[in-house]
Amino acid sequence: MTDRRTGRWRGIVAVVLFAVAVGILAKRPLVLLAGVVGVAYAVYPHVVPAPSVDVSIDRRVSDGTPAPGDEVEVTVTVTNHGSRTLWDLRVVDGVPGMLAVTGGTARHCAVLRPGASTTFSYAVEAAFGTHAFEPATVVARDPAGATEVETEVAVETTLECATAVPEAPLRRRAGPLPGDVVTDEGGSGIEFHGVREYRPGDPPGRIDWRRYARAGDLVTVEFAEERSTSVVLLVDAREPAYRGRAEEPHAVAHGVAAASGLVPAVAESRNRVGVAVVGREFGWLPPGAGADHVARARRLLATHPACSLRPPEEDDPADAEAALAELRARLDRESQVVHLSPLADDFAESLASRLAADGHAVTVVCPDVTGGETAGARLAGVERDHRVARLRAAGVAVIDWSTDEPLGATIIRARQRGIA
Repeated sequence: MTDRRTGRWRGIVAVVLFAVAVGILAKRPLVLLAGVVGVAYAVYPHVVPAPSVDVSIDRRVSDGTPAPGDEVEVTVTVTNHGSRTLWDLRVVDGVPGMLAVTGGTARHCAVLRPGASTTFSYAVEAAFGTHAFEPATVVARDPAGATEVETEVAVETTLECATAVPEAPLRRRAGPLPGDVVTDEGGSGIEFHGVREYRPGDPPGRIDWRRYARAGDLVTVEFAEERSTSVVLLVDAREPAYRGRAEEPHAVAHGVAAASGLVPAVAESRNRVGVAVVGREFGWLPPGAGADHVARARRLLATHPACSLRPPEEDDPADAEAALAELRARLDRESQVVHLSPLADDFAESLASRLAADGHAVTVVCPDVTGGETAGARLAGVERDHRVARLRAAGVAVIDWSTDEPLGATIIRARQRGIA
């Protein structure tokens, strides 16, 4: 909370002194009387106490999960819990940077008595991504307007604008528990794996009776086993990743929204899911399962400072290396990593390569936010293509995601082509 003088009455003292001097020198009682009245105005701002601000904010959105381009109405209610009237209350709501106000205004002024409330509303256009509202800025002035108090009032509000992802890009590596990841090992499952000699105790239903009738060979049919795995969704939120085309969401917005859509897709496939963020801070949620864990994962993606849609002022490679070291220390050896990154620099490529060298199955989901007619835009596209090619040559699966289409369709097509 910040108190400051507005300077509104700064010139009144000079005017008063001038009026008093003129009244005395010119022997004009009316002018002198006007100067005396002016003295009262000059003193008044200094005796009026600064306003005491004790307000709460209640923010409601008409649709918390809109489709891109939908108009969402935001309703804000401000309540004065203090014992004094706020004669000049001004509120500026914390609209996320990626959302444009399309109707009404996110600013409001009111006189608010103790216990009273005031409500205003405005509309925003939904953009792809997970958007957390910032704290509202509240400014209150005393009746004279000489002193104002500024504070921020936070209330958790999230707007999630993402399309559902029907399946996650999981690799054929898994742990011992049953799940939906098809492995390369024979056993019980639904996908044919091969045949082997019959062993006493094999279920009769898995014996190839046709082959036995035809050639007299007693063999058992094996299917590819389905097991569970731990999947860590790694979001690249470093400063170089805040890259995007003009008037379109940047790659971090796409990455956070994609991760939010992939969390339930992984969980519904009976696999454990965790979240990691490498950015201005290191964010981490260890792999887990269940509806509560899914809610925690999506809440982290919506509220963690590293997932902010506003770019950091600068990127520190040393901090990124420290975050990578911490991530490598936390990852289980069998964990798969889905790395959501535009591959905007060499560190993003190195991160995926080093995790793969550690023995993790790594899949890079790379939103393509390059494009444009400038030489710099074309160069960025060429550099990205080279990084994708090098990672694929090193055995890392890379899903080249054109952000003009849903991620789910891109994953399905990549699966059909054997990329993921």
